[in-house]
Amino acid sequence: MDNQRFILFIALSVIILLLWSAWENEHRPAPAPTTQAVPAVPSTPGVSTEQPSAAATKPFTDGERIQVDTDLVHAVIDTSGGDLRVLDLRKYPVSVDKPNTPFKLLDDEGTEVFVAQSGLIARNGALPNHKTLYTAEARHYELGPDQQQLEVHLNWSNPDGLRVTKTYTFHRNDYRVDIAYEINNTGHKAREVYQYAQWLRHHVEEKKGLSSLPSFTGGVIYTEDKKYEKIPLDHMADHPLARNVEGGWVAMIEHYFLGVWLPGKKEQHEFYSEALPGQFYVLGYKTLTPVTVAPGQKATLTTSLFAGPKEQARLGAIEPSLKLTVDYGWLTFIAVPLYWILEGMHKLVGNWGWAIILLTMLIKLVFYPLSRASYRSMAQMRKMQPRMQAIKERYGDDRQKMNQAMMELYKTEKINPLGGCLPILVQIPVFISLYWVLLESIELRQAPFMFWIHDLSAPDPYFVLPVVMGLSMLAQQWLNPQPMDPMQKKLMYAMPVVFMAFFLFFPAGLVLYWVVQNLLSIAQQWSINRSVEGKAK
Repeated sequence: MDNQRFILFIALSVIILLLWSAWENEHRPAPAPTTQAVPAVPSTPGVSTEQPSAAATKPFTDGERIQVDTDLVHAVIDTSGGDLRVLDLRKYPVSVDKPNTPFKLLDDEGTEVFVAQSGLIARNGALPNHKTLYTAEARHYELGPDQQQLEVHLNWSNPDGLRVTKTYTFHRNDYRVDIAYEINNTGHKAREVYQYAQWLRHHVEEKKGLSSLPSFTGGVIYTEDKKYEKIPLDHMADHPLARNVEGGWVAMIEHYFLGVWLPGKKEQHEFYSEALPGQFYVLGYKTLTPVTVAPGQKATLTTSLFAGPKEQARLGAIEPSLKLTVDYGWLTFIAVPLYWILEGMHKLVGNWGWAIILLTMLIKLVFYPLSRASYRSMAQMRKMQPRMQAIKERYGDDRQKMNQAMMELYKTEKINPLGGCLPILVQIPVFISLYWVLLESIELRQAPFMFWIHDLSAPDPYFVLPVVMGLSMLAQQWLNPQPMDPMQKKLMYAMPVVFMAFFLFFPAGLVLYWVVQNLLSIAQQWSINRSVEGKAK
C-alpha cells in the first residue's frame, strides 16, 4: 500500500472514528436494574395509552401558576404537585436572531415536556407528592436588587394533623435551587417519611439531517462505584433502573444544558427510572432511610437541583463529577486539557474564534517534529516521482517486478514510503478530541468571531469557511506526491469535495480549526518541498 493510499485511508478513518464516537454515545447499554426496597413513588394513573404524538395526555394536572423572577431565570411553579414546570434562562437567548427570547430549558407544554417533580412518601398515611394540590402564599416573586436569595412557600395539610410547607429557595447568580419540606406532626401517630425527586421528560425525537451534529439527550447518573452512566430514554421501558447507592446524582441532559437532582452525599437512596404511556419518561431518586416524625414534633427534609447551562466552572464548583456531563467521549483525558488551554487562550484574547486559531497554532507547534518528518517524507516521494513513473512504464504489466524496482529505489534513496503516515496517525486522537471540545463546550454557543461569523456553534451562513477548507485541501493534494494510479488520483482529488460537503453544515468553530490547520500545513509542506527539491514550487 503506497503513501497516497494510506493517507486516503487515514482521512476516511478520521470520519469513521467521529461517526463511531457519536454512535457509541447514543447506544451505550442502560444500567442493569435491581430490586426496589422502599415504598414506590406514586404512579400517574389515567395517562393516555395511544400512540405517542404531540397531543399525548400529560401525566400531570395543572393548578395555579406561581411566577418567579431572578437575575438568571424566569421560573414557573405549579401548585399541582408543587412542580417546577417552566425555566427560562435569561442569559442564554434561544438564537442569535432572537436575543430577547430566553432559552426554555424546562417546559410543561408542547412536544418536549421537561419538568422537575418532587414529594414525600409515607408507609402509614398520606403525604404531599407530585400529584398533590398545594396552596400558595403569593402568585409572583421577584428577587430584589439587595436580595441574595428568594423563598417561595407552598402549604398542605390534612385532617390527620399533618402540615407540610414546601419551600423553593432561589439564589442570586446561581442556577441551583434548594427545596425543603418542613413537616409538622400535630396528630397522634408517628410518621415515617421518605423523600423523592425526579425528572419527567417527554420523548425527544432524534434530530436528523446534515445540520444536526450528534449530541446525547436523555438520562445520566453518577455513582462512586460505576461513575458516569448514560440512560437513553427509550431504554427505560425495557431496562427500568432500580439501584441502591450512596451519594451520586441523577440528571437529564441535552447538548448544552442539563437538569440534575443532587441528593445528600452521605444519604442512602435508590436511583430509579420508569417509562409512562405516551412516551413520557421518569428518572429520579428516593431515600432509603425514613425520617420519623413523632406526634407533636417537626422535621425538615431537604434536596437541591441544578437546572441550567453546562458551564464547567459552575458545575465544578457544585460537584466536580458534574463536569462529566460535558461529554468528550472516550478521549476525555486528552479533551479536558485541550479545553483548559482553549479557555486560557480566550482569557488572553477575549474572542473564542481567535482562541481556536491560537490553540490550533499551538498544537501544530507541539507536533512540529512529527509533522516535519511526515512532510519531508512526502517531499522526497514527490521528488522521486519522475523516476517512479519511469519504473511504472517499464514494468507496468509485471507488478511484482515493478514493486521490486520501487523498493530498490526507496532503498537507494533512503526513502521510507510510509514515513509520513505514523506522524499523522499519532495526531488523530488530538484532532478528534478537539472536535469534541469545540462541539460540546457551551462557551462557544452563540460566540461571535468576526465579520459574518456571529455564532461559532452554528454553520457558516455563507459557507465561506467550508469552501476555503475544500480549496486548502486541494492545495495540499497538489503539494503532495501524486498517485500514479489514475483511479487513486481521482479519489485523492475527490476527497476535498467530499470533505467540503461534509463540513458545510458543521459549526463554524470546527471548520475554522480545520481551515487554520490546513493553511499551516500548506505553509509547512511548501517550505519543506522547496528545501528538498531545491527550488520553489
